[in-house]
Amino acid sequence: MKRIYSIVAALLLFCSPSLNAQSEAGAIFLLISPGARAGGMGEAQVAIANDAYASYWNPAGLAFQTGSEIAFMHVNWLPNLADDLYYEFLGFRKTFPTLGTLGGHLIYLNLGEQVRMDEYAQYQGKFTSYMTAVALSYSTKLSPKSSFGMNAKISYQHLVELGTGSEKGKGTSTDFGFDLGYMHKQFLTPKLDLGVTMTNIGPKVSFIDPDQADPQPTNLTLGLAYEIFKNDYNSLKMVYDVDKLLVASYPDMDWDGDGIVGGFDKDGKEAVKNAYYNQNGLLESAHKDRLFKAIFTSWVDDWLLGGDIDRSPAGEESDKKIGGWEWAGDANGNGDRDPEEMINTASEYGAGFGDDNWGVYNEWGQKEVGSAKDRSISDELDKLVHNFGLEYWYSSYFALRTGYYFDKTGKIQNPTFGVGLRFSNYGFDFGYTSGEPGHPLTNTMRFSMNIQF
Repeated sequence: MKRIYSIVAALLLFCSPSLNAQSEAGAIFLLISPGARAGGMGEAQVAIANDAYASYWNPAGLAFQTGSEIAFMHVNWLPNLADDLYYEFLGFRKTFPTLGTLGGHLIYLNLGEQVRMDEYAQYQGKFTSYMTAVALSYSTKLSPKSSFGMNAKISYQHLVELGTGSEKGKGTSTDFGFDLGYMHKQFLTPKLDLGVTMTNIGPKVSFIDPDQADPQPTNLTLGLAYEIFKNDYNSLKMVYDVDKLLVASYPDMDWDGDGIVGGFDKDGKEAVKNAYYNQNGLLESAHKDRLFKAIFTSWVDDWLLGGDIDRSPAGEESDKKIGGWEWAGDANGNGDRDPEEMINTASEYGAGFGDDNWGVYNEWGQKEVGSAKDRSISDELDKLVHNFGLEYWYSSYFALRTGYYFDKTGKIQNPTFGVGLRFSNYGFDFGYTSGEPGHPLTNTMRFSMNIQF
């Protein structure tokens, strides 16, 4: 079981759009970007979307296409992590002159074979894990230069057949959702195209415990594509996408400034059981906003909303108390506030919350009192994911591509490269993700093919 958890954790870490997604949303595999063309351009495609991959990138782009096309891609995913993870994508589109364009895609992510262990670390056999999704798309023009598109999709995640120990139910999840897309050609200037998408809109994703359900990775993307130059044989286009995960997530926080997290029920009455609220009835324990609220609050949840954070190291439980410790000084000379250097001010000085002697740190040396004031707009801006790309075409037969993927919060900064070939009705693309040695995305190679008919 440990291997499946480590693989899923890595999958969550290295899917776009952000590291935050690993703790804030479910079904993150829906954010893995298909298409070797996109893979060579820093995964920026929302304002282009002019092939069968548009059903994923921006369904509105289907409206500007004619005829029929199928596309498929294979990639060994996270090659530096495991050798049996692979991702498959199959897309299609067909134009109907009086109706619009229909399309869709199928995604399959294989997580390989896992070893099952019980709660006593006893071997229980092997099992396979995988995730899949199918989507149907429709797009139509709103005007000669603008279009609208949407997807309806169903996703299925199969992590494990049974829970461990006393856990009831299966480690599987079936969910539905939809995507919306808009495209405007020649936006503001004849050389600029605009694309906007909101994807993975739907109910929460749950496995064995519905109470621990996570929101879908609802994602807003703004894309721009600018044609730098074009003549009879040469063209160069610059593209840029910026992603924002519309998930508002809060850790344990002291919203009302009384020095503790919770302590009351939702009616504001002091309680022991279900004491997740403050005396004003506001939820202070870790939680996530519902979708239609998160669309707005996700822009300020790490900046303006909430109070002082009850911090704890990974794997530790929060103590529900804000602060109460002070730093005695750098006794070991390493410059850090280590646990052995912290003083419990409540026992040492008999201080209470709000007293002058009440420490601003927790027992691990992390600042808690006043942490709300330390947050700024930069904490929100850091969560944006930026995708840059350049695409050069010689005639309509050969393409060279490069790009850059930048996610500050997720610590993903990878250059990308790619090539493309077109002849007759066939297209072949190769995309390569570079990066620092040892990074799970480094040396990822995407291969894809298009067939028009």
